[in-house]
Amino acid sequence: MDKITSQDLRNKWIKFYEARGHVNIGAVSLIGDGTTGVMFNVAGMQPLMPYLLGKKHDKGTRLCNIQGCVRTVDIDEVGDGSHCTFFEMMGNWSLGDYFKKDKTKWSFEFLTKELGFDADKIASTVFAGNADAPRDDETAKLLKEVGVREENIFYLGKKASGKENNWWELEGTVGTPCGPDNEWFYPTDVPACSKQCSPACDCGHYVEIGNDVYMQYKKLEKGYEPLENKNVDTGFGFDRLLMFINGYTDVYQTDLFRGAIEILANTANIKYLADEKTTRAMRIIADHMRTSVMLIGDENGIVPSNTGAGYILRRLLRRAIRYTRTLNIDSSVLCDVARNYIENVYCDSYPLLIKKEAYILDEIAKEIKKFEAMLASGLKEFEKTIASIGRKNDFMKTKDASYVPETQISGKVAFRLYDTFGFPLEITEELAKESGFTVDRVGFETAFAEHQEKSKAINSGEFKSGLADDSYQTVKYHTATHLLNSALKQVIGKESHQMGSNITPERLRFDFPCDHRLEETELSKVEEIVNGWIKDKIDVSREEMKKEDAVKAGAEHQFIERYPDVVSVYTIGKASKEICTGPHVKNTGELGHFKIVKEESCGSGLRRIKAILE
Repeated sequence: MDKITSQDLRNKWIKFYEARGHVNIGAVSLIGDGTTGVMFNVAGMQPLMPYLLGKKHDKGTRLCNIQGCVRTVDIDEVGDGSHCTFFEMMGNWSLGDYFKKDKTKWSFEFLTKELGFDADKIASTVFAGNADAPRDDETAKLLKEVGVREENIFYLGKKASGKENNWWELEGTVGTPCGPDNEWFYPTDVPACSKQCSPACDCGHYVEIGNDVYMQYKKLEKGYEPLENKNVDTGFGFDRLLMFINGYTDVYQTDLFRGAIEILANTANIKYLADEKTTRAMRIIADHMRTSVMLIGDENGIVPSNTGAGYILRRLLRRAIRYTRTLNIDSSVLCDVARNYIENVYCDSYPLLIKKEAYILDEIAKEIKKFEAMLASGLKEFEKTIASIGRKNDFMKTKDASYVPETQISGKVAFRLYDTFGFPLEITEELAKESGFTVDRVGFETAFAEHQEKSKAINSGEFKSGLADDSYQTVKYHTATHLLNSALKQVIGKESHQMGSNITPERLRFDFPCDHRLEETELSKVEEIVNGWIKDKIDVSREEMKKEDAVKAGAEHQFIERYPDVVSVYTIGKASKEICTGPHVKNTGELGHFKIVKEESCGSGLRRIKAILE
């Protein structure tokens, strides 16, 4: 049973500082607003930066909160016991109010009296000083006064064996506040590596549980000068502290993750920590689904997309989907994991999640459905690639004993997986690593650049027919557009024809003349006709001919005067014959299931259909 639950820890932190005159300012959006230069809120103090730099806060000079953060720079580390993409920071601030004496006392009191840490084991680091700023003997003296043992106080410089520094400043700026950093540590069950072991050591004996930054200097061109109004910025890691005070070895054992891990373990019929492979998979899924819930359910919530923050969200969701295969479970379980976070873990601290629950789960379900279709075919293609390289290596080894086996997937192959099957490069690299291979990233970037050149050709008119690009998925939608055009003629009349189209890798949009809103029966009939042609697996043929001959042959066309003297005519059995610049698939059987998702007006006497291929 937990010594302290996550809700206990939240309440203790806020009540402790409210009792000392602080105002709980709550959390701000996880999504960057463009003013900080980062995509997500990456630190608890980030939203307070304007006030630490001098702006007056309308809630006063003593503030506290628990702020959610998202960091994805070390996403590959997720799966161990401590790295998370979403985490929370417990913070409190003094804006020109109290300083080192009060803060040292309160941090020590919170750790020992509220959380029960052994005062004799608490360790702390302070700034060792350098040519620009003196050693922080003041903080060291205050630490001893409140009860930290002298042998547990360590002086560290700006950098210490690769650890975070004991000095805080905004790199590359002048005139901004900065100052020494007092960090709090506690020993783990890992034995000290030597008598000289300190929090600067990487042996694992000490774990950081929080820090107090004392902004007491102004940064100059050379050196520093004392500030008149000094600030305090405190940050304690919520997830890590909860783990540590309960004696757990990883954050996924806390009540924040326990429900998600149990859902996965029960569904897969395995035990958590049974083996490294399944444990890592469960951790990745649990972490990524928590972050996804938070990003979609945020006050400025986002949805999966191919750009910006939406791409990061899509990458997290697709990574979680892929790891369900490691556990041999259906990816629909991800919605159960998400529901657990919304209803059981964060319902009180993030009430907006409850209000947006249906929306969050729907967005997750849509992404699962979309990616599963790509993943199945993409994984087969990846496995074929690995098998092909393996066969080549085996053959070459029989010819030359000194032959060095290939262990790299070419950039062109990686780009094909990306372009045709929707595989982000990161997923291909992960799959490759698991199989003992690497990916030619430079070659991928070269192929990507060539693709961008083709995209420029789109804008110059080289790719016609309303296509956004020439990817396989877009080509499939282009062929489906021809079938839709023909089906509409059958349902609403031969006067129907294309008035405009826009085709992307994710959907088609088709405009046509019509004097009424299409009834459900009409839309269903159109879908039935198109899917019938797809089911029949009709070959798509292309023939070049003079445009006047194409017209005589009955090929549909618009603005015939714009075409060259010789045109391409694409024929799909008896379903469609059109003058078109292409490209198209070879057979309608490649298209999948055609579904109309929207029908609407797009102008006087004009209707618009949006459709997808499933």
